[in-house]
Amino acid sequence: MPLVRIDLEKGKDANYRQKAGQIVYEAMVATTGVPKNDHFQIIGEHAADNFIFDPDYLGIHRTRDLIIIQIFFNEGRSVAQKQALYKAIAEGLSASLKVRPEDVFISLVEVKKENWSFGNGVAQYAA
Repeated sequence: MPLVRIDLEKGKDANYRQKAGQIVYEAMVATTGVPKNDHFQIIGEHAADNFIFDPDYLGIHRTRDLIIIQIFFNEGRSVAQKQALYKAIAEGLSASLKVRPEDVFISLVEVKKENWSFGNGVAQYAA
């Protein structure tokens, strides 16, 4: 069960935002075994003064087109799966939306399965 947050600076149209979300979802399905229809995303736009980042951290030059993607996953994916996911997202955003790979920032947060409730106040994945 992934939960995805996609944050970017205001100014991109709804089609752009929806396409970005679709690219991230399809990359997760293709590279990390996420089941089809396990699709939960929050896409947020921010005013420039609320979207703060270092433009050159680690020698990677970022522009105002930066997209920050945070994915909350169950624990257990391999480093190779994570690397494939990062690559698929960056390549997909670049090919479809012309986002520079340098402007794709991804953070994964791994949690235990019992830390999810999909509704009804029940931890569906708890043992």
